[in-house]
Amino acid sequence: MVDHETWGDEQATTTVTVDGHDLEVAYHEDGPSAGGAGDEPPVVFLHGIPTWSFLWRDIVPAVAKERRTIAPDLVGYGNSAMQDGFDRSIRAQEVMLEGLLEDLDIDRVVLVAHDIGGGVALRFAAHNPDAVEQLVLSNAVCYDSWPVEFVSELGLPSTADREREELEARLESAFVDGAYGEADPEFVEGMKTPWLTDEGHLSLVRDAVATNTNHTTEIDYGAIEAETLLLWGEDDVMQPYDYAERLAEDIDDAALAPVSDAYHWVPEDRSDAYGDRLLDFLK
Repeated sequence: MVDHETWGDEQATTTVTVDGHDLEVAYHEDGPSAGGAGDEPPVVFLHGIPTWSFLWRDIVPAVAKERRTIAPDLVGYGNSAMQDGFDRSIRAQEVMLEGLLEDLDIDRVVLVAHDIGGGVALRFAAHNPDAVEQLVLSNAVCYDSWPVEFVSELGLPSTADREREELEARLESAFVDGAYGEADPEFVEGMKTPWLTDEGHLSLVRDAVATNTNHTTEIDYGAIEAETLLLWGEDDVMQPYDYAERLAEDIDDAALAPVSDAYHWVPEDRSDAYGDRLLDFLK
């Protein structure tokens, strides 16, 4: 099992332009066609808040045995650009994704997305129906399901002035108390690490305040043409399973796949079951 330092060391970087800002994007790439063309579209993994691409540490390796995988850090997250002064909303992250795929010369993808990454994927799939072959959404923000109280509190201006130890304690609680069963210390440490610098601390506040509900209420869900799997932790209280059922009604060819014994961090809570179901869908 890879640790967060190794995962970060394996990342490549590129620069994309979002709203006139040139921003560095870090991404983890793997698979038999990594860096080149393949017969099947690559699988692109999108994380949420307050995570980064390390969320997919247990999922990517199995998929990469057969498919090219790309797992970017959203701008403002992980090892991507964190400096102050640019938009980190899911609208901006959609622009980042478009720029990254263009830079990598990719015109068709499979999107696997969690939390606000799901909002990014939904927007991209609705706006670019010909570019998304398959779509997997896990406990994704949609409609007016977000932001949740925990994230809203992170976005308060006062959070930027909190002691680092207090911020770390709040993150620790989110990943330890939010785990189904006993949390893996390496996962918790990896999720916290990007935020425990001055730049990361402020960036997390900016990320949280950028959670704009309008960016998912405005989506035309019926415009999505991708074969869709709603691979959803059914015990989540932050993005409840009811929203998966609503998406299944609004997206043609969407299949419900509840994952039992899983809260919000479903790729971590049930990595084996999640990976198996994902691989079945990709095949």
